[in-house]
Amino acid sequence: MIPSNPIRTGKPSWLRRKLPSGPEYEQIRSMIGKGQLHTVCQEANCPNQFECFSARTATFLILGATCTRNCRFCNIGDGQPGPLDPDEPRRVAEAADRMNLRYVVVTSVTRDDLEDGGAGHFAATIQALREKIPGVQVEVLIPDFQADESALETVLKARPDVLNHNMETVRRLYPGVRPQADYDRSLELLARVKTIDRSIPAKSGIMLGLGETEEEVRQTIADVYGTGCRMLTIGQYLQPTPQHLTVVDFIPPEEFERWRRFALDVGFEKVASGPFVRSSYHAGEMFTGSDG
Repeated sequence: MIPSNPIRTGKPSWLRRKLPSGPEYEQIRSMIGKGQLHTVCQEANCPNQFECFSARTATFLILGATCTRNCRFCNIGDGQPGPLDPDEPRRVAEAADRMNLRYVVVTSVTRDDLEDGGAGHFAATIQALREKIPGVQVEVLIPDFQADESALETVLKARPDVLNHNMETVRRLYPGVRPQADYDRSLELLARVKTIDRSIPAKSGIMLGLGETEEEVRQTIADVYGTGCRMLTIGQYLQPTPQHLTVVDFIPPEEFERWRRFALDVGFEKVASGPFVRSSYHAGEMFTGSDG
Protein backbone atom coordinates (compact mmCIF):
# COMPACT_ATOMS: atom_id res chain seq x y z
CA MET A 1 0.00 0.00 0.00
CA ILE A 2 1.09 3.58 -0.66
CA PRO A 3 1.15 5.68 2.54
CA SER A 4 -1.68 8.21 2.64
CA ASN A 5 0.36 10.89 4.38
CA PRO A 6 3.74 12.32 3.42
CA ILE A 7 6.68 11.60 5.71
CA ARG A 8 7.88 15.20 5.27
CA THR A 9 5.67 18.28 5.14
CA GLY A 10 6.42 21.30 2.98
CA LYS A 11 8.87 21.56 0.15
CA PRO A 12 12.54 21.59 1.14
CA SER A 13 14.86 24.40 0.11
CA TRP A 14 16.23 22.58 -2.94
CA LEU A 15 12.74 22.52 -4.48
CA ARG A 16 12.23 26.25 -4.22
CA ARG A 17 13.24 28.27 -7.24
CA LYS A 18 12.66 31.70 -8.68
CA LEU A 19 10.29 31.55 -11.62
CA PRO A 20 11.84 32.87 -14.84
CA SER A 21 9.80 35.43 -16.71
CA GLY A 22 10.06 37.72 -19.69
CA PRO A 23 8.87 38.25 -23.25
CA GLU A 24 10.09 34.84 -24.48
CA TYR A 25 7.83 33.05 -22.00
CA GLU A 26 4.80 35.07 -23.06
CA GLN A 27 5.60 34.60 -26.76
CA ILE A 28 5.70 30.83 -26.47
CA ARG A 29 2.53 30.73 -24.39
CA SER A 30 0.80 32.90 -27.00
CA MET A 31 2.03 30.77 -29.93
CA ILE A 32 0.72 27.60 -28.32
CA GLY A 33 -2.63 29.18 -27.57
CA LYS A 34 -3.09 30.67 -31.02
CA GLY A 35 -2.21 27.34 -32.63
CA GLN A 36 -4.87 25.59 -30.52
CA LEU A 37 -2.18 23.22 -29.32
CA HIS A 38 -1.48 21.49 -26.04
CA THR A 39 1.79 21.06 -24.19
CA VAL A 40 2.52 18.56 -21.46
CA CYS A 41 4.21 21.48 -19.71
CA GLN A 42 0.84 23.14 -19.12
CA GLU A 43 -1.51 20.16 -18.96
CA ALA A 44 0.64 18.25 -16.46
CA ASN A 45 1.47 21.39 -14.48
CA CYS A 46 5.19 20.74 -14.92
CA PRO A 47 7.40 22.74 -12.52
CA ASN A 48 9.81 23.49 -15.39
CA GLN A 49 7.33 25.14 -17.75
CA PHE A 50 8.39 28.71 -16.91
CA GLU A 51 12.06 27.88 -17.48
CA CYS A 52 11.40 25.94 -20.68
CA PHE A 53 9.04 28.52 -22.19
CA SER A 54 11.52 31.26 -21.36
CA ALA A 55 14.18 29.25 -23.21
CA ARG A 56 11.82 28.83 -26.19
CA THR A 57 11.28 25.10 -25.70
CA ALA A 58 8.15 23.04 -25.12
CA THR A 59 6.98 19.44 -25.22
CA PHE A 60 3.98 19.12 -27.53
CA LEU A 61 1.04 17.02 -26.35
CA ILE A 62 -0.87 15.42 -29.21
CA LEU A 63 -4.04 13.29 -29.49
CA GLY A 64 -6.01 15.85 -27.50
CA ALA A 65 -5.84 16.73 -23.82
CA THR A 66 -8.08 14.01 -22.36
CA CYS A 67 -6.54 10.69 -21.31
CA THR A 68 -8.35 7.33 -21.21
CA ARG A 69 -6.34 6.35 -18.13
CA ASN A 70 -6.25 7.76 -14.62
CA CYS A 71 -2.69 7.52 -13.31
CA ARG A 72 -2.71 8.89 -9.79
CA PHE A 73 0.44 10.98 -10.21
CA CYS A 74 -0.57 12.78 -13.41
CA ASN A 75 -2.41 16.09 -13.69
CA ILE A 76 -3.70 15.53 -17.24
CA GLY A 77 -7.47 15.16 -17.26
CA ASP A 78 -9.05 11.76 -17.86
CA GLY A 79 -12.35 10.82 -19.46
CA GLN A 80 -13.77 10.12 -22.90
CA PRO A 81 -11.61 11.86 -25.54
CA GLY A 82 -12.99 13.47 -28.64
CA PRO A 83 -12.12 12.52 -32.23
CA LEU A 84 -8.60 12.99 -33.58
CA ASP A 85 -7.76 16.32 -35.18
CA PRO A 86 -6.16 15.50 -38.56
CA ASP A 87 -4.70 19.02 -38.78
CA GLU A 88 -2.84 18.75 -35.47
CA PRO A 89 0.46 17.41 -36.94
CA ARG A 90 0.68 20.40 -39.31
CA ARG A 91 -0.01 22.88 -36.51
CA VAL A 92 2.63 21.28 -34.27
CA ALA A 93 5.19 21.55 -37.08
CA GLU A 94 4.31 25.18 -37.77
CA ALA A 95 4.54 26.09 -34.09
CA ALA A 96 7.89 24.34 -33.75
CA ASP A 97 9.14 26.23 -36.81
CA ARG A 98 7.98 29.59 -35.40
CA MET A 99 9.75 28.73 -32.14
CA ASN A 100 12.95 28.05 -34.10
CA LEU A 101 13.20 24.59 -32.58
CA ARG A 102 15.74 22.12 -33.88
CA TYR A 103 14.99 19.44 -31.29
CA VAL A 104 11.30 18.72 -30.75
CA VAL A 105 9.74 16.46 -28.12
CA VAL A 106 6.28 15.07 -28.88
CA THR A 107 4.23 13.16 -26.33
CA SER A 108 0.56 12.31 -25.94
CA VAL A 109 -2.24 11.30 -23.68
CA THR A 110 -3.01 7.58 -23.68
CA ARG A 111 -5.75 6.76 -26.19
CA ASP A 112 -6.91 3.22 -25.45
CA ASP A 113 -10.07 4.07 -27.42
CA LEU A 114 -8.15 4.12 -30.72
CA GLU A 115 -7.36 0.95 -32.63
CA ASP A 116 -3.68 1.87 -33.00
CA GLY A 117 -3.48 3.87 -29.77
CA GLY A 118 -2.67 6.97 -31.81
CA ALA A 119 0.50 5.55 -33.37
CA GLY A 120 -0.45 6.79 -36.83
CA HIS A 121 -0.90 10.30 -35.45
CA PHE A 122 2.58 10.16 -33.93
CA ALA A 123 3.98 9.11 -37.31
CA ALA A 124 2.11 11.91 -39.10
CA THR A 125 3.48 14.46 -36.61
CA ILE A 126 7.06 13.24 -37.09
CA GLN A 127 6.62 13.47 -40.86
CA ALA A 128 5.11 16.96 -40.66
CA LEU A 129 8.02 18.17 -38.52
CA ARG A 130 10.62 16.76 -40.90
CA GLU A 131 8.89 18.35 -43.91
CA LYS A 132 8.59 21.75 -42.22
CA ILE A 133 11.99 21.91 -40.51
CA PRO A 134 14.86 20.36 -42.50
CA GLY A 135 17.33 18.64 -40.20
CA VAL A 136 15.02 18.71 -37.17
CA GLN A 137 15.57 16.06 -34.49
CA VAL A 138 12.45 14.51 -32.99
CA GLU A 139 12.02 12.65 -29.72
CA VAL A 140 8.71 10.91 -29.05
CA LEU A 141 7.47 9.98 -25.58
CA ILE A 142 4.86 7.32 -26.22
CA PRO A 143 2.27 5.37 -24.20
CA ASP A 144 2.41 1.58 -24.07
CA PHE A 145 -0.10 1.07 -26.95
CA GLN A 146 -1.45 -1.88 -24.91
CA ALA A 147 1.50 -3.99 -26.11
CA ASP A 148 0.47 -3.65 -29.77
CA GLU A 149 3.72 -4.33 -31.64
CA SER A 150 2.34 -3.05 -34.94
CA ALA A 151 1.60 0.32 -33.31
CA LEU A 152 5.19 0.58 -32.11
CA GLU A 153 6.41 -0.37 -35.58
CA THR A 154 4.30 2.43 -37.07
CA VAL A 155 6.04 5.00 -34.88
CA LEU A 156 9.53 3.59 -35.45
CA LYS A 157 9.06 3.50 -39.23
CA ALA A 158 8.59 7.28 -39.08
CA ARG A 159 12.21 7.41 -37.84
CA PRO A 160 12.16 9.42 -34.60
CA ASP A 161 15.64 10.20 -33.29
CA VAL A 162 14.72 8.92 -29.80
CA LEU A 163 11.92 6.61 -28.65
CA ASN A 164 11.01 7.37 -25.04
CA HIS A 165 8.65 5.39 -22.84
CA ASN A 166 8.61 5.98 -19.10
CA MET A 167 8.51 3.22 -16.48
CA GLU A 168 7.53 5.92 -13.93
CA THR A 169 7.89 3.80 -10.77
CA VAL A 170 8.90 0.44 -9.31
CA ARG A 171 6.98 -2.79 -9.85
CA ARG A 172 5.35 -2.95 -6.39
CA LEU A 173 3.80 0.51 -6.69
CA TYR A 174 2.22 0.06 -10.13
CA PRO A 175 -1.28 -0.93 -8.88
CA GLY A 176 -1.55 2.28 -6.86
CA VAL A 177 0.35 4.66 -9.12
CA ARG A 178 -0.48 3.33 -12.62
CA PRO A 179 -3.53 1.06 -12.15
CA GLN A 180 -4.20 0.67 -15.89
CA ALA A 181 -0.57 0.06 -16.86
CA ASP A 182 1.67 -2.96 -16.41
CA TYR A 183 5.34 -3.03 -15.39
CA ASP A 184 6.28 -5.95 -17.62
CA ARG A 185 4.34 -4.55 -20.58
CA SER A 186 6.39 -1.36 -20.42
CA LEU A 187 9.63 -3.32 -20.20
CA GLU A 188 8.54 -5.36 -23.21
CA LEU A 189 7.89 -2.22 -25.24
CA LEU A 190 11.36 -0.87 -24.48
CA ALA A 191 12.93 -4.21 -25.44
CA ARG A 192 11.05 -4.27 -28.75
CA VAL A 193 12.59 -0.96 -29.84
CA LYS A 194 15.97 -2.62 -30.21
CA THR A 195 14.56 -5.65 -32.04
CA ILE A 196 12.57 -3.54 -34.52
CA ASP A 197 15.20 -0.88 -35.26
CA ARG A 198 18.57 -0.99 -33.51
CA SER A 199 19.51 2.43 -34.87
CA ILE A 200 16.88 4.26 -32.80
CA PRO A 201 17.88 4.68 -29.14
CA ALA A 202 15.37 3.92 -26.40
CA LYS A 203 14.95 6.17 -23.38
CA SER A 204 12.99 5.81 -20.15
CA GLY A 205 12.40 7.59 -16.88
CA ILE A 206 11.39 7.00 -13.27
CA MET A 207 10.17 9.13 -10.37
CA LEU A 208 11.37 8.93 -6.78
CA GLY A 209 9.50 9.90 -3.64
CA LEU A 210 6.47 7.59 -3.89
CA GLY A 211 7.54 5.15 -1.20
CA GLU A 212 9.92 2.96 -3.19
CA THR A 213 12.81 1.26 -1.42
CA GLU A 214 16.44 1.58 -2.45
CA GLU A 215 16.53 -2.05 -3.56
CA GLU A 216 13.42 -1.53 -5.67
CA VAL A 217 15.02 1.43 -7.42
CA ARG A 218 18.17 -0.61 -8.07
CA GLN A 219 16.06 -3.43 -9.52
CA THR A 220 14.04 -1.07 -11.74
CA ILE A 221 17.19 0.53 -13.13
CA ALA A 222 18.61 -2.93 -13.81
CA ASP A 223 15.36 -4.05 -15.46
CA VAL A 224 15.32 -1.03 -17.78
CA TYR A 225 18.97 -1.59 -18.67
CA GLY A 226 18.16 -5.20 -19.47
CA THR A 227 15.82 -4.11 -22.27
CA GLY A 228 18.67 -2.49 -24.18
CA CYS A 229 17.65 1.03 -23.19
CA ARG A 230 20.69 3.23 -22.60
CA MET A 231 19.18 6.64 -21.75
CA LEU A 232 17.55 7.28 -18.36
CA THR A 233 15.99 10.17 -16.45
CA ILE A 234 15.36 10.17 -12.70
CA GLY A 235 13.30 12.91 -11.05
CA GLN A 236 11.34 13.83 -7.93
CA TYR A 237 7.60 13.16 -7.83
CA LEU A 238 5.69 16.31 -6.90
CA GLN A 239 2.00 16.25 -6.03
CA PRO A 240 0.18 18.37 -8.65
CA THR A 241 -3.07 18.75 -6.67
CA PRO A 242 -4.43 17.57 -3.30
CA GLN A 243 -6.42 14.91 -5.16
CA HIS A 244 -3.25 13.19 -6.36
CA LEU A 245 -0.87 10.88 -4.52
CA THR A 246 0.98 12.55 -1.68
CA VAL A 247 4.76 12.78 -1.68
CA VAL A 248 6.15 10.13 0.65
CA ASP A 249 9.66 11.59 0.69
CA PHE A 250 11.65 14.43 -0.83
CA ILE A 251 14.93 13.11 -2.17
CA PRO A 252 17.92 15.47 -1.68
CA PRO A 253 20.11 16.44 -4.65
CA GLU A 254 23.07 14.40 -3.41
CA GLU A 255 20.94 11.26 -3.52
CA PHE A 256 19.96 11.98 -7.11
CA GLU A 257 23.64 12.33 -7.94
CA ARG A 258 24.29 8.98 -6.29
CA TRP A 259 21.59 7.38 -8.43
CA ARG A 260 23.07 9.02 -11.53
CA ARG A 261 26.44 7.45 -10.81
CA PHE A 262 24.81 4.10 -10.05
CA ALA A 263 22.96 4.07 -13.39
CA LEU A 264 26.15 4.96 -15.24
CA ASP A 265 27.97 2.17 -13.43
CA VAL A 266 25.22 -0.25 -14.47
CA GLY A 267 25.96 0.68 -18.07
CA PHE A 268 23.62 3.49 -19.09
CA GLU A 269 25.30 5.86 -21.52
CA LYS A 270 23.32 9.00 -20.69
CA VAL A 271 21.65 9.75 -17.36
CA ALA A 272 19.91 12.89 -16.11
CA SER A 273 19.07 12.73 -12.40
CA GLY A 274 17.87 15.52 -10.13
CA PRO A 275 14.84 16.89 -8.27
CA PHE A 276 13.57 18.87 -11.27
CA VAL A 277 14.52 16.36 -13.97
CA ARG A 278 11.62 15.22 -16.15
CA SER A 279 11.66 12.88 -19.14
CA SER A 280 11.76 15.72 -21.65
CA TYR A 281 13.70 18.29 -19.57
CA HIS A 282 16.77 19.41 -21.56
CA ALA A 283 16.10 16.44 -23.84
CA GLY A 284 18.08 17.86 -26.73
CA GLU A 285 21.16 18.42 -24.58
CA MET A 286 20.89 14.89 -23.23
CA PHE A 287 20.65 13.37 -26.70
CA THR A 288 23.54 15.33 -28.17
CA GLY A 289 25.65 15.69 -25.02
CA SER A 290 27.60 13.25 -22.90
CA ASP A 291 25.88 11.70 -19.86
CA GLY A 292 23.60 14.60 -18.80
